[in-house]
Amino acid sequence: MPITPFLNMFGRSPIRPLEEHMAKVHACVSQLEPFFQVVLAKDWDKVEEMQKEIASLENEADDMKRDLRLHLPKGLFMPVSRSDLLELLSVQDRLANKAKDIAGIVTGRKMSFPDSISVAFTLFLQRCVDASRQANTAIHELDELLETGFSGSEVKLVDGMIATLSGIERDTDEMQIELRNHLFQLEDQIPAVDVMFLYEIIEWTGDLANRAQDVGDRLQIMLAR
Repeated sequence: MPITPFLNMFGRSPIRPLEEHMAKVHACVSQLEPFFQVVLAKDWDKVEEMQKEIASLENEADDMKRDLRLHLPKGLFMPVSRSDLLELLSVQDRLANKAKDIAGIVTGRKMSFPDSISVAFTLFLQRCVDASRQANTAIHELDELLETGFSGSEVKLVDGMIATLSGIERDTDEMQIELRNHLFQLEDQIPAVDVMFLYEIIEWTGDLANRAQDVGDRLQIMLAR
């Protein structure tokens, strides 16, 4: 199998490709913000265009994941195990998968959001993207962690980043509860099927923060070993 430019970053360590994969994942997730701007504006031609962009980014992340899995050396002389790296790669990838799923169902159904919850949903989405951004920032400390042998002040720095990520995820939990309560009050004004899918999109959007937290949790496990 030919070696891709992505795999040329391996050198002596798979850490850089893992960081680049997370960067691609976050790029996919962050596109949901402009995507929902055009959804709320009901510009469906633009919505379809942006959905394709999100799907393309997710596909690129999938390709990077596949390459890394196939070429990850079995004998790693590193403070972390091969299995830990593979599990971290998997939880990163689930974040991009969820972003693609959200864009797909919203586009396919041409979902309409009630005006009275659009601002609250936008703020909720922004905070969920914040969680992905924080996970990306923490993952990009892996090379420094490797240089220090996963010890010293760098570990404290990353622990702090993970704690911040946990705080963001708790914010999204509270925002999700409030958003669901707002939607509950509107149920008799919206077709039942539309209500069902709105609840689902709210849940899936919250899953972005949950999966970003999963990335932080896996990183924390690596720090503890």
